[in-house]
Amino acid sequence: MESHHSPAMTERPSEDAFLTDTRSSYDAIAEGYAELFKAEPEAKPLARAVLTAFAETVAADGGGPVVEFGSGPGRVTAYLDSVGMDVRGVDLSPVMVTLARQTYPQLRFDEGSMTELGGFADGSLRGIVGWYSLIHLPPARVPAVLAEFHRLLGPGGHLALAFQAGSDISRHTEGFGRSISLDFHRMQPDTVEAQLGEAGFEVRARLVREAEPDEKTPQAYLLARKRARV
Repeated sequence: MESHHSPAMTERPSEDAFLTDTRSSYDAIAEGYAELFKAEPEAKPLARAVLTAFAETVAADGGGPVVEFGSGPGRVTAYLDSVGMDVRGVDLSPVMVTLARQTYPQLRFDEGSMTELGGFADGSLRGIVGWYSLIHLPPARVPAVLAEFHRLLGPGGHLALAFQAGSDISRHTEGFGRSISLDFHRMQPDTVEAQLGEAGFEVRARLVREAEPDEKTPQAYLLARKRARV
């Protein structure tokens, strides 16, 4: 999950507005968000199964470094660490990063954006996780981010995505008693699968489950693999 703070508006004068809004919004709601979702992914059996399958698949291919982009308060990164992954988290929100470091001091969390991945070397990762983080990107920006994920993964590297399934935008101006400006771009699994193919991935598994009572939309999970060079 990508995520802000008001000084960023002067520190990053050329930054896209959606990044500034996402960062400041998650900075504002970080503590409430972390408390609300403190039991996940353990509380969602299918989500846990997808993450576990991802971890076991990476391990079966020899393991290696994995990054969760949009790691938020660190709960998914910590789960992946608990099942044996060499994993760290990256998030747009400095408050979320601070919170994750405090909660999981044994793990590494860094501030960063999925739209600026130049600091990662080509082929340097064996796995990437985007767990409800692509939904904060305008749809037109998703293909470029997937192309960067492809660049960062070595041949045969693995990608795990989760997102709200749909075609609309859910806009939030208030959360946990704070004023925010946060967009959730719901995504069609067929569209994301096609974009992955164009970026050089092959989808290995796809799961769409119906919404739980506390959810508004179905939830989608995709596991993909970077095609080996022919």
